[in-house]
Amino acid sequence: AVEQDGKSYPAIPKESKPLEYNFSVGKQSQAALHDGKARLVVTAVSNDLRRNTDSIGLDVDVMTAPPHVVADGVQHYINLGGSEMATFTPSGAWTEAGVKVGDQTFRSFPLPNHPGQYFSLFAYSWNLPLDTPISVYASNPSGASAKTTFWYKVFPKKFRASTITLESMNIDRIVNQIDTQHKVPGDLVQRFVYINSVMRKKNNKTLADLRLQSEPKFLWTGAFLPMVDSTVESRFADDRTYTWQVKKVDEQTHLGFDLAKLAHSPIPASNDGRVIWAQDLGIYGNCIVIDHGYGLQTIYGHLSEFLVKKGEMVKKGQTMGKTGSTGLAGGDHLHFTMQVDGVQVNAVEWWDPHWVKDRILSKMGADIAPSAEPEPAPAHHAVKRRKKH
Repeated sequence: AVEQDGKSYPAIPKESKPLEYNFSVGKQSQAALHDGKARLVVTAVSNDLRRNTDSIGLDVDVMTAPPHVVADGVQHYINLGGSEMATFTPSGAWTEAGVKVGDQTFRSFPLPNHPGQYFSLFAYSWNLPLDTPISVYASNPSGASAKTTFWYKVFPKKFRASTITLESMNIDRIVNQIDTQHKVPGDLVQRFVYINSVMRKKNNKTLADLRLQSEPKFLWTGAFLPMVDSTVESRFADDRTYTWQVKKVDEQTHLGFDLAKLAHSPIPASNDGRVIWAQDLGIYGNCIVIDHGYGLQTIYGHLSEFLVKKGEMVKKGQTMGKTGSTGLAGGDHLHFTMQVDGVQVNAVEWWDPHWVKDRILSKMGADIAPSAEPEPAPAHHAVKRRKKH
């Protein structure tokens, strides 16, 4: 219609409709087609004497064989809240492959120096039931998919529980330091609970989405480095109940390690990698995220000072900043955690050179193992575990 001066004038008859054609394309009608890239061309010819033509082309993928996938024959021992790696060989017409743990999907990457083989680093989240199924899969946009399982055993882990009384925390300082923009309504306790729950969820979503910035290559070498001679004040997957005047007001799971030394202690890079985040992140305060490649990343929170910026390459042990009490921190410490394709995992495994060798490097092959350095002392000799002060 054409509208003018508040009136509408129909430009085409009401009964006009777009033309719609349904057609089939495949090996039966076009026997020479084979798997790979192609173009679908649609041409229109005018029905007058001039026979003018116009056409458009669309890129398509020809898929004549269904996906197929074969998993490795390795035994996989997986800790609740931990990490693991699987290798597999997809074939047929597929565009996506990886590992599924329940409803969680972990991407795959070509296994270096092994044409046709792929691998996935995957996590078994701390809150999954122990009978959650694990499989490798391959699929394509047509809806065709294939999956198979492999040998694995999941070991349960008991995580700690604690009660934190908000009266013992300086929540006025914490809330007003974090809530500078949103100005969450409610009293001080309500604002704290919002930050501790809703903002925590948003911040963890931001961290998970950083997996999409991971480079498809190894940036790390050898076992990961803990902050040595530090006191472990909280561990991975600690269940925390928060109370106010003896009444429970919130409950959250702490997905990382709280490591304390002297105030404003240097923070070392846990391994080689690229800085993909170096700014404030809500409950984590001043935060750094290092990408180590293939979806593996380390997270450092509550910093008082940045000594690196986004885009920089860092080396293992390089000082990146200093500990602090920014964000949701009751005192000066480092919040450290790791994530595998966006799922936060127990860093203890990655601190252990024997675990890294047995669970990751041995499956890569000597020709691509990202570890040419001598093994450091096991992490449990380097990190002190004490009760909270």
